[in-house]
Amino acid sequence: MFKLGTNLGFAINRYIEPEVWAKICDEDMDIRYVQFVADLLNCFLPEDYIKSQVARIKEATKNHNLQIASLFTSAYTRVNHLMHPDEEARKIWLDWFFRYMEIGAEFGAKSFGSHFGILTFDVYNDPKKREYIIEEGVKNWQRMSKRAKELGYECLIFEPMSVPREMATTVEDTKELLERVNADCGVPLKVCLDVGHAPDPSQRDPYYWVERLAAESPVIHLQQTVLHKSNHAPFTPEANKDGIIKGEKLIPMVEAAGNHDAYFFLEIGHREHHDTDYRVIPDLAESVRYWRQWIKE
Repeated sequence: MFKLGTNLGFAINRYIEPEVWAKICDEDMDIRYVQFVADLLNCFLPEDYIKSQVARIKEATKNHNLQIASLFTSAYTRVNHLMHPDEEARKIWLDWFFRYMEIGAEFGAKSFGSHFGILTFDVYNDPKKREYIIEEGVKNWQRMSKRAKELGYECLIFEPMSVPREMATTVEDTKELLERVNADCGVPLKVCLDVGHAPDPSQRDPYYWVERLAAESPVIHLQQTVLHKSNHAPFTPEANKDGIIKGEKLIPMVEAAGNHDAYFFLEIGHREHHDTDYRVIPDLAESVRYWRQWIKE
């Protein structure tokens, strides 16, 4: 069964209070599922504060009948992490991910993920360094998958990104990373497919990605966009006029790929501008109404 919800990136620095974003999701958007983001509770914060916030978040989601179904990194945590050039930094970030997974397990989340990792230019431009750090990334995702199994997760997920050093910019590269990690995993690694991410110049049609990867995507990010650009626009009549993401095309294509049980999370971004800051909630609510035509849950 398909389920509709939202990624909580919209709440970063605007609606960070758990009671506030939970109320927005419940009363303004009328959704039951959310994907929590690390920037709302960064694991580098003091442990006492993390514990108090976890309790507060659990209470707020309970009061508004919300399920934190998935965890992901976000805007400020889009860093090199598991493919950092420094070994010490990679270990720090692996511990950070372990702690974040523990928090997600307390929420009852069943999937956990991020971008795969980001290479610096120095590493990317040196074939030996590049392959070594990629292999380090593979091993760290395998370590995370085994910890995830202990914590009760169903899968890990990663998102194809924008340029080659950010990893998974083609369908083929994405499948290769899946194969390498899943050769020795706890829970399987799967894809968090974003319908606006079609980064390679030879694969710019997002539906090309959907046809080939939807079967491996238990979590799909929804955004309105145009060809050759990842707009993260809402599904309003204005944006839909020129946008290429159409529910009547996307949903049957996901089903045709053999996927009938996925979370569709809105991942809509508004730049900090006077003309858009006050449109965040209305645009999210309008986007939910648009997708309710195809996703009833």
